[in-house]
Amino acid sequence: MTAEGLRLTPFRGLRYAPDRVSSLAAVTSPPYDVVVRPDGLRHLETADPYNIVRLILPQAADPATRHRQAGETLRRWRSDGVLTPDPEPALYVYEQRRGELLQRGIIGALCLSPPEDGIVLPHEEVIAEVVEDRAALMRETAANPEPLLLSYRSGGTRTGTTAVIERTTRRRPLVATTTEDGFSHRLWSVTDPAELAEVDADLSAHRALIADGHHRWATYLRLRAEHTGETTDGSSPWNYGLVLLVDTARYPLQVRAIHRVLPHLPLKRALDLLDRADGSFRVRTIEAPLDEVLEELDDTPGNAFVLTEGDGSFRLLDRPSPALLARTVDGGRPEAWRQLDATVLHSVLLDEIWRIPDHSSDISYIHHTEAAVEQAALHGGTAVLMRPVREETVRSLAEQGVTMPRKSTSFGPKPATGLVLRTVDSAAG
Repeated sequence: MTAEGLRLTPFRGLRYAPDRVSSLAAVTSPPYDVVVRPDGLRHLETADPYNIVRLILPQAADPATRHRQAGETLRRWRSDGVLTPDPEPALYVYEQRRGELLQRGIIGALCLSPPEDGIVLPHEEVIAEVVEDRAALMRETAANPEPLLLSYRSGGTRTGTTAVIERTTRRRPLVATTTEDGFSHRLWSVTDPAELAEVDADLSAHRALIADGHHRWATYLRLRAEHTGETTDGSSPWNYGLVLLVDTARYPLQVRAIHRVLPHLPLKRALDLLDRADGSFRVRTIEAPLDEVLEELDDTPGNAFVLTEGDGSFRLLDRPSPALLARTVDGGRPEAWRQLDATVLHSVLLDEIWRIPDHSSDISYIHHTEAAVEQAALHGGTAVLMRPVREETVRSLAEQGVTMPRKSTSFGPKPATGLVLRTVDSAAG
C-alpha cells in the first residue's frame, strides 16, 4: 500500500445476529444527525429493543451518562450474542436500491491520513460541541458505530474496485433487508486476498471528498491524536475509521439542502429586524403549497431563502444589498464561496442582522423540509429553507482547501446505520 492515496483496510465487522432481533430493518436507523425529531427517535426505539439508535443516540439526563450508557449497551449486546463479529477481516460491498436509484460502494477501515496530505477532502466546517459528543461516545463504546460517506471518482471503467464490487454482487449477500423508506439494502463480505489487493491498488491512486459525516471525520482525527504513541509501528486501531466509499463516476450522489430552524426567533421578530436593516433583502409573501414555494425558490436567481413559521405562509428573501454583502462577507475567500447561500445566510442574516448565537440550542439543522416546517411551528420559531449546492462547486472548493459553512449540503442516499459496526478490538483495523 502507498501513502499517496486512500488505504482501505479489512476489519472484522460486528453485525446483528438475525435470530436475536425481530428483523434487520427494525434494528437499523438513519445516521445520528438525521434522527432529529423526538417522534422519530421514539419510533426507532420501539421498533425493536435492540435498535441501533440506542447506541448512536442514547437517552439520559446528561452527556456523561448517555455516553456511559452507550458503552454498557454495546458490551451487553456483544456478551448476549445480539451483535457478533464476523469470523475474519473483510471489506464489505454495500448496495442501496429504490426504484431506478442504485448506489453501490465499499465499506472498510480507512487509514486516517493527516489533513495536510489532502487525501480526504472536507468541505464543511464543524461544530465543536458535536465533535466532542461523538468523540465521547466513541471512547466509551470503543467503536465506530456508523460509517461516514466518502465519494471518489474513477475513470468510469469497470476495473479495480468497480470490478470487485460488480463480481461480488452476483453472490449471495450476508444481509438483505428493506427499510421503511423503501430502500433495499444488501451487504456482502470480500475476503479473497487477490480481490483485496485489487481494491487496494485501485484506491491508492485516488483521494476522496467527504460527502456526509464531517463531524465523524473530525472525531476520528481527534481520537487518533489522543492515542498517538500507543504503538511503535503506528498500528493503533484508532488510526482507522469506518467509511463507505462510493465511486460517483459510476454512482452519482444526490445533493440536497439542509435547512435551519431558529427556535427562539419568531418570524415577526425576524421580519422586523430585516425592516430595520433597510434595503438588506427584498421580502415577498408567497401564498402557495410548500412544493410550489420550493420551486419558486429554486427558480430565483442569486441568493435566496424562504422563511416560515409553519403556519402555511412563506416569505421569499432575495436580492441582498451589495453594500451589505461587501461589508459582512469575507472578501478574501474565493468568489464561489462568497456567493454560496449558506455563506450569505451565516455571515449576513445569522451573524449580522439576527445575531443568532452559534449554538445547538439556537440553531437546528434539519435535513427534511417538512420536518423543518413542523419544528418551526412546534417551537414558535422560524424555519429557513435552503437550496442544494451543486456537487461540482463543493468539490472545486474542497480541492482549493476552502471549507463551506457548516451543514451546507446533504449528500445521499446515506448508508443505513446498524448493518455493520467496527470496534477497535477488531483485527486488522
